[in-house]
Amino acid sequence: MTHADLNVDTLGITQIKSPLNLTLFPQGSSFGFVEKHDRVIFDASLENYKRCLKAGETPLSFEKAGPHRHLYFDPSKTKAAIVTCGGLCPGLNNVIRSIINELHYRYQVTSIIGIQYGYEGFINEYHHPVIELTPERVDNIHLLGGTILGSSRGEQDVVRIVDKLVELNVNILFCIGGDGTLHGAHAIYEEITRRNLKISVSGIPKTIDNDINLIDKSFGFETAFTIAHDIIRSAHNEAVGA
Repeated sequence: MTHADLNVDTLGITQIKSPLNLTLFPQGSSFGFVEKHDRVIFDASLENYKRCLKAGETPLSFEKAGPHRHLYFDPSKTKAAIVTCGGLCPGLNNVIRSIINELHYRYQVTSIIGIQYGYEGFINEYHHPVIELTPERVDNIHLLGGTILGSSRGEQDVVRIVDKLVELNVNILFCIGGDGTLHGAHAIYEEITRRNLKISVSGIPKTIDNDINLIDKSFGFETAFTIAHDIIRSAHNEAVGA
């Protein structure tokens, strides 16, 4: 792995001032905004630190997550799309709801659509219409299981997926799913890059295994663990009672 592998490509110069109002310190620095130089060490172990120090190397690092002072897209003219793929996982509706509320209330993005039944939703022959997503529509979906967008498995034609993104005039695509879904998201990004299109792709990892490095707890893990714990305890009590 190299430093280039951990860089996040951008669409161009960011010139639109963020609508977020975060705390500013007297010297002009912010509490909340992420600067370009903010990084997070990939391997924070003492062993790696000593190795890099001895070799005179800069350790591998990620860009720090968080809001930036300036944006590429004008929120008032931005259209976002959300798709969920693969197996179901506790918390999917929470993630959908959070994305919509964040975009709508904090960034003032008013055009948000949902792609139904995974990547199938981009392929016209499946006849899955897109749905408009608003804060009102998703107000209580966190109380429901599964995903209101539906899901599916299997590969779809990346060229046709990007064709549909262009047809729908989508600027930002949020892909929520596991390993296969995010491999698909990367393939979409590569096709977008090949065409030199101005479309951003964001992957949101979905796993109940809690096996994502540097993340304390992936969404869905606690619910899945609790339910599994209750089932195992019930089975044990029944076995003891028998």
